[in-house]
Amino acid sequence: MINYELFCKIKHYRKQGLKSSQIADKTSLDIRTVKKWLPCDQYRQRRSSKKKSKLDPFKDYIASLIEIHSYSAMQIYQRILEEGFTGGYTIVKEYVAKIRPPKTKPFLTLSFAPGECAQVDWGSYGSVNVGETRRRLSFFVMVLCHSRMMYVEFTVSQTMEHFLRCHQNAFHFFGGVAKKIMVDNLKSAVLKRTVGHEPIFNPKYLDFANHYGFVITPCAPGKGNEKGRVESGVGYVKKNFLAGLDIPDFKIMSPAAQNWLDTIANVRIHGETKKRPVDIFEQERQYLTPVSPREYDIAVISKIRANRQFRVNFDSNRYSVPAEYAGELLDLKAYPDRVCLYHENKLIARHPRSYDRHKDFEDPDHPKELIAQRKRAKNQKIFARFLMLSPKSEPYYQQLQKRRMNPLHHITKIVGLSEIYGKDSVVAAIEDAFAFHAFSSEYIANILEQKTRRLPEPGALRLTHKKDLLDLSIQEPDMNLYDKG
Repeated sequence: MINYELFCKIKHYRKQGLKSSQIADKTSLDIRTVKKWLPCDQYRQRRSSKKKSKLDPFKDYIASLIEIHSYSAMQIYQRILEEGFTGGYTIVKEYVAKIRPPKTKPFLTLSFAPGECAQVDWGSYGSVNVGETRRRLSFFVMVLCHSRMMYVEFTVSQTMEHFLRCHQNAFHFFGGVAKKIMVDNLKSAVLKRTVGHEPIFNPKYLDFANHYGFVITPCAPGKGNEKGRVESGVGYVKKNFLAGLDIPDFKIMSPAAQNWLDTIANVRIHGETKKRPVDIFEQERQYLTPVSPREYDIAVISKIRANRQFRVNFDSNRYSVPAEYAGELLDLKAYPDRVCLYHENKLIARHPRSYDRHKDFEDPDHPKELIAQRKRAKNQKIFARFLMLSPKSEPYYQQLQKRRMNPLHHITKIVGLSEIYGKDSVVAAIEDAFAFHAFSSEYIANILEQKTRRLPEPGALRLTHKKDLLDLSIQEPDMNLYDKG
């Protein structure tokens, strides 16, 4: 069904001499619709074809029943049958579902004493540049339930070591620990939750809670309202801090978040308490449990094997270990800021943790043993070649040692000379060196050089009898020079 405006356009284009197909292109209508309306002299609106329903006489009665009590559709169907309804149950069921007001579950407003409880949760907001790659931007929020004092920390991971480190940083930010911490049923905190049974906590998180003296309080399944304070906090971070924020690199997030907490989030007038969180927190602070001076080891430990290039692969990057541990099964301890590698409880490597991808990190000391091994192997090979030159190679080597020379330096040169002058020449040179008690590579080189430059035998001396060569004239010396003295 077209409207009056389209009808007028069809008539107008027809008067201009356009064909049906051209009018259809102009108006974006099907050509059959154009052909249908072209013969019409005036626009006729389609009449409603809505049929009367058998349920119409009973609709007011059904509405009054629902107002009185929350009757089921079957109960209402049975009642209107008694009033003369002749239709089926399905139409009644659909109509009741349409007009029944939605049920709204009531929620109690929870109140908390000072220092009694804190709530934590993760939030995420797009991705961010980290080095040459991009990672999901996550943020951890902890809110003290009484004062609404908030702590926010941005990360590029939500793994256990980050979860625990964020807790530690929040405790130091507040200067204490609440008696209980309320969490959602995330795997870092709760491994399993079954109705009618106690929740099974993550052992690492439970040990962490015992160390800092708080009780883990998970929300009931489907009862996210129980931690409404932190959920409101997550939404507040997104709307007030992140919305419209230009984030060129992840490095800016920590100082920017700290400034936002100090100048906006914790000094605003809270919509619920009508007070500034920082003011209420001054009263709540004294009820918090002091932070343990002994820091908990938050590292996540995993088994990993070093490859032939004495590297371990972790979180899309490669980290080196000393070359002698290539192929060994190692313990990797992952912290948010570093990666530590152990072999039989001995720390063998430590690297700053990178959140870039596909990077290789090598400690300059790690390949030294491999280089030394290769050098020793090379030296052994040279020594074996030297011994094979002559029966006197070994005693010659001993003489080099007695003279406190660097024997390896000399035998390396002698082996090199054998490749230039040939083995037989070097063997003969060693024999001559023993005869002259000359022990060094320079002597061997000199002997070889002398032998290659040997002069031809001199011929007989022939005297000349030419007078022009024998008659020499010598100028008389001037003796007056002596008299002058």
